[in-house]
Amino acid sequence: MKRFTSLFALALCLTFGNVSAQEESVSKQEKKDNSEDYKQFRVGGYGEMLYQYMDYGPYRYGGSGTGSTADKRSEISIPRFIIAFDYKFSPSIILSSEIEFEYGGTGAGLEHEYTEGGEYETEIEKGGEVALEQFHITKIFSNAFKVRVGHMIVPIGLTNSHHEPINFFGTSRPEGERTLLPSTWHETGLAFLGDIKKFHYEAMIVNGLDPNGFDRENWIKNGNQTKFEIANMTNPAFTGRLEYSGVKNIRFGASAYYSPRTGKNSTTPSRMTGIKGTVSILSADAQYKSRDLIARANIIYGDLSESDLISKVNYQNPTSLGYASTPVAKNVLTYGGEVGYNIGAFFDHKVNVFPFLRYEYYNSMENTVKSMTADPRYKVDLFTIGANYYILPNLVAKADYSHRRIDKGNYNNENTFSLGFAYVTWFSKK
Repeated sequence: MKRFTSLFALALCLTFGNVSAQEESVSKQEKKDNSEDYKQFRVGGYGEMLYQYMDYGPYRYGGSGTGSTADKRSEISIPRFIIAFDYKFSPSIILSSEIEFEYGGTGAGLEHEYTEGGEYETEIEKGGEVALEQFHITKIFSNAFKVRVGHMIVPIGLTNSHHEPINFFGTSRPEGERTLLPSTWHETGLAFLGDIKKFHYEAMIVNGLDPNGFDRENWIKNGNQTKFEIANMTNPAFTGRLEYSGVKNIRFGASAYYSPRTGKNSTTPSRMTGIKGTVSILSADAQYKSRDLIARANIIYGDLSESDLISKVNYQNPTSLGYASTPVAKNVLTYGGEVGYNIGAFFDHKVNVFPFLRYEYYNSMENTVKSMTADPRYKVDLFTIGANYYILPNLVAKADYSHRRIDKGNYNNENTFSLGFAYVTWFSKK
């Protein structure tokens, strides 16, 4: 373990020692990369590489009653590689797309065969996933009003709204958000967006969730219909986000999601007859970002109506569906924050290294109906300490150590040491 860490540090010094002096701050480069400073098209993307060493077993929910057993193990992966392509049909009509490769593989195509007795057929089997994360066309009427149609990011929470890997400190996305919500969350529909003075707004109508995918560990996360060839939109969802950046270096954000009748979007709607399954989510976040100090905070609260009725149906989920047959809670909660300071400020910014601290709380069974008992193993406090070394403004090496406390220490703790690389860039513009 020590040898691996030493080799990693040595490689950084030998490879990047001559490029650490930066002419632009991270915030300036991020603003430049996010602008539309191209005439016809641009090609780019982002990616992550991750190594993790863990001192606990992969299954926390065994029958021993103490949580995960001790099991020293390591994993290495490519969590995601994204190719982005934007094209301007005209200055006011823009096509944007992103293809995401997760964990270097291809996903399974699951098809519901109504003509074969309602069976589910899986056509391809390989670890990982290839997914169309974004594909939409935007018509710009003015800076204050734009119309977008297609497959888009659902901007609920700080991570979904700003999901590129240079926009968070840790080697992995914040755990609370990606446990309870799809991440990155993308759906198909219609959006209105724009910028009015210091405000940015987005309002969307998109396809809803499949309640058969709701479960005790991930709440509504696996109700995302991307695993199917066609998404049900019998009852759509409404979502929106508002950001304010009128104070120097500070951005405030608030998001909301409302899906009044997820039961109508079930892959087998007859099983959900008479069940609304209303999903409501509220989120608020804030960020302070200067050249040398970055701080972020976020909170998400979710509510699911008739969770007990949905749970009864999901106990009978067909195994071929790939969904868990577990109960789902009425309410979930996650909140947390991170702060980092650039110690390169003490060395005339010849290097840019941000040691950071992060805390998260999340519980996928925060509140349950009276007939359901909440499992305390889903109540997690997560403490992370680490550092981000910005080799370039858009290329970062990360290292962190996290300590996961389960139900206030009533179950075995879980510790992880992680190393990672991440980048965000546009390869070509014309």
